[in-house]
Formats: sequence, structure tokens, C-alpha cells
Amino acid sequence: MLQASKPVYIRTQKMLVSDSTILTVRLAAGVKDQLGELAELTHRSRSFLSGEAIGAFVRRELRIVAGIERGREDMRRDRLVDHDAAMDELDAEIDSAGAAPS
Repeated sequence: MLQASKPVYIRTQKMLVSDSTILTVRLAAGVKDQLGELAELTHRSRSFLSGEAIGAFVRRELRIVAGIERGREDMRRDRLVDHDAAMDELDAEIDSAGAAPS
């Protein structure tokens, strides 16, 4: 187990008890052990750290899914650029940047 010379604190938003709910999850034993180690080193509860991790994961995944949905909407509306045309445009930009006087 790692030993910390001084407590490490993670910046978080304060959550009111009335804003929370209970969720039971199944973790691999090793992950649970690591979570316990992190909780000890940061002086936070395993529950708090789990909630922070799940919240960060959900926010990230929602952004990814929203981006995919924007792409699908672009496809439905035929707002697409041919791959070769896009690459040609990028190559031209790169070439012109390399040719610029220094």
C-alpha cells in the first residue's frame, strides 16, 4: 500500500444528502481494494470516491453520445464531406502553412 506523507484532497462540488440516492454496484475485488487505498490516502470515503468516479464517467459518456448523435443528424440531413475531399483540404492547409515565410 502507498503511504502519503500528508493528506491529498480532491476538489469536488458539495452535495447535499437530499440530492443523493443509493446505488449498489459490483466491483472486481482488486478495484475495491484500490478504491479503499485511495479513500485512505485522500481521507475520503469509498462511497464518495465512487460517486465522483461514476459522475465523471457518466458526464463524459453523455458528451460522447451527444457528439455521435450530432454526427448521425448530420448524416440524416446530408451534411457530409467526402473523406478524400476533406483530406485534400487538410493537406492543402498543411502545405500552405509549411510554405509560409518565417
